[in-house]
Amino acid sequence: MTTYPLDPELAAVVPMLPRADCSDLEGARTEMEAGIQAALEGVDATGVDVFEVVAPGPEGAPDVVLRGYRPQGVEGPLPVVYDIHGGGFILGNVDFDHGTNVALARELGAAVFSVEYRLAPEHPYPAGVEDAYAGLVHLAKNAAELGIDPARTALLGFSAGAGIAAGLALLARDRGGPAIVFQYLGIPEVDDRLDTPSMRAFTDTPVWNRPNAVISWDHYLGPGMPGSADVPLYAAPARATAEQLAGLPPAYISVMEFDPLRDEGIDYARALLAAGVGVELHLFPGTFHGSGLVEHAEVSRRDAAEAVTVLRKALR
Repeated sequence: MTTYPLDPELAAVVPMLPRADCSDLEGARTEMEAGIQAALEGVDATGVDVFEVVAPGPEGAPDVVLRGYRPQGVEGPLPVVYDIHGGGFILGNVDFDHGTNVALARELGAAVFSVEYRLAPEHPYPAGVEDAYAGLVHLAKNAAELGIDPARTALLGFSAGAGIAAGLALLARDRGGPAIVFQYLGIPEVDDRLDTPSMRAFTDTPVWNRPNAVISWDHYLGPGMPGSADVPLYAAPARATAEQLAGLPPAYISVMEFDPLRDEGIDYARALLAAGVGVELHLFPGTFHGSGLVEHAEVSRRDAAEAVTVLRKALR
């Protein structure tokens, strides 16, 4: 039983949550896939067209597949939510966010695209962020055909997906790539140095903890690279200076109280503010990394509702 003072609705469910032990990567992938498949059975996509878009991959790499969601009966060109799924850079696929993306397309009247990026350790950095960039470029180039407005594109990511989204915002700016009007960074994984107070303290929190974070970064960057001087800011955006962060699109950042990633999210919000980037930061009390999976909990419902609210405002 957890010793953390969690929200009672969340604490009651902790014993039933996946153990998420990344030291057994194949086991963790199998466990996550089982959970994803179970969640898919409850998704009602009525009123939303779900389709596939294939984008040319980065040079020398395979094509990048995007899953698209478009609300029926809504006139275009539609604003875009560009989703990058979580999973510590090593787990997950576009199915993980399927239910969320159906709901967002329906509630926002927006086109949603989720990118199937390559996972580490088989495909370490920069594969994930380069795949995400390739997909984003393809959407912008084919906007008329897809019935979308590329000038109204918001990035959406949770956990490692938020880390890739933050890196993608930097990459798109520096390459003169597609316009991004907003970045929604939920519980972001952005700092490979693993030295914040929350990262040092939370070694046994539910779903995600320091041991998993260590494995995650080792797989993403390569053994011995995390914490070294040579890690690019596109891989770990927390390393960016205020000067390097200047000119990024505004952001919303959420963090959870008992999450090892809590303090790096707060620190990244402070760094963006210091760079003159507009930021909204929300810490949800009594929560842990991934507690939003407990959808019936009041705090999870507030978190989900806020995501819709801030994305709707950013895309109008």
